[in-house]
Amino acid sequence: MSRTSSGPLPDAQRRIRRNPWLFTAPLVLLCVLSAVLVWEVVRGNMSEAARAHWPWRLQLMSEEPLASLLAVSVGAVLARAQYARTVRPVLGWRSEYVAGLLPGQGKDWEVGVINGGQHNVALVRVDYHLVPASAADAEVEWLSLGTVGDRLAAAGLQAAVDFRLIAFGPGFPLVATGTYETVTVGVFSKRFIDEVAELHMRLRVTDSVGDTHERIVRCLRGAREAVVAPVE
Repeated sequence: MSRTSSGPLPDAQRRIRRNPWLFTAPLVLLCVLSAVLVWEVVRGNMSEAARAHWPWRLQLMSEEPLASLLAVSVGAVLARAQYARTVRPVLGWRSEYVAGLLPGQGKDWEVGVINGGQHNVALVRVDYHLVPASAADAEVEWLSLGTVGDRLAAAGLQAAVDFRLIAFGPGFPLVATGTYETVTVGVFSKRFIDEVAELHMRLRVTDSVGDTHERIVRCLRGAREAVVAPVE
């Protein structure tokens, strides 16, 4: 998927998909029961003569079980919404200059992600968007790890020398540790920062109720700021 770049990509966490069985099904049931309730209320307020003719003689459900089912459905929808909010991940990232991560004398830019929520989540997929310094207005194109590596190599940047990108497999758990310890996702040299305008990493994870969340990490954000410049 690609589109013309119209500024920085939004990096706020967002929910991109809900579990259809745990979200859509209770809502559909609630709507059906509500429709049945409306039918029975209208039918109950009609005369006996009118209820003797079709379609008003059709009784879908008696009032007592209908009220019980409707109450259960409302409770299920509210409980699901509350639980989904409880298990929702809080995906964050941090970055800093650290010495000794890549060959060379200087410090390198390390980027790590963290799940600050209360429950673990499973990684669905990771994609990358690369913007060379010479093509700042390039289209947004999400690439695999291998494709990004090939394009960086074609630009003269060497893996394990100018950068390191960590490979994550589907199902990798982002554990809610309760601490600020991050999982490293990439390390970049000063040469990499000079020759690459932006590198975005798109994380998609699934929580305990099956909802999918997305967060875009701007890996080089802050690397050129004076306030985080390395102390050599």
